[in-house]
Amino acid sequence: MRLTHIGTATLLLEIGEWRLLTDPALDPAGRRYTFRPGLSSIKTEEPRLPAGGLGHIDLVLLSHDHHADNLDDSGRALLPRAKAVLTTVPGARRLGGNAIGLAPWAIHEAHGLRVTAVPARHGPPGIELVDSMTTGFVLEWPGQKRGTLYVSGDTVYFKGIEEIAGRFAVGTAILHLGGVRFPLTGPLRYTFTAEGARHAAVSLKKPVIVPVHYGGWTHFAEPREDFEKAFAAEGLDVRWLPLGQAVEIEV
Repeated sequence: MRLTHIGTATLLLEIGEWRLLTDPALDPAGRRYTFRPGLSSIKTEEPRLPAGGLGHIDLVLLSHDHHADNLDDSGRALLPRAKAVLTTVPGARRLGGNAIGLAPWAIHEAHGLRVTAVPARHGPPGIELVDSMTTGFVLEWPGQKRGTLYVSGDTVYFKGIEEIAGRFAVGTAILHLGGVRFPLTGPLRYTFTAEGARHAAVSLKKPVIVPVHYGGWTHFAEPREDFEKAFAAEGLDVRWLPLGQAVEIEV
């Protein structure tokens, strides 16, 4: 598998002949976006597209459509180029077109690639009642040697992570970090904190960790160094991807 980290949670995944893109946020830096009334953030980092651009995209794995750090205007413009966009059920209703809504544990299969939507919780209990849903994904394909590939989507640590660990042997986990916090909501967090990410890695039986979603926006409350310390304490194999450069990882 070849991974190119474009920025925030946007990854180009090249798996054999498949080309997948996660959470496309491709706008230039400098703009302030509002997520909900009173909750906003400024994008501070330019997306790093690979040389030659993105090329064709088979699938977009979209954890949610309602926050601009996961789907912005440029990302929305790209969606029709993909053969399909896999996302939440309410997200697919809002997007229309080629979007396919997957409830937790629903499966999408295409040409040997099996994608299972898995639970995610983008904040405290009940957050989906005021801010819609998010989803993670587990990918399986013939020839995997280390186990399945898990893409967490925007989530905190909650019991759903243990359910994922109980159903799948995860070999590689792409985790959305950052410990997102907003002044208006005080101590509440909306993505993995360092402690939550450590706990998730242990629950998943210590797969290879690929961190994303930890820089480039003002709402990220925990720096990379906090996560490095937490992962080092568990002796985890962590792959921090250089922006814009393809990196090969055995899966």
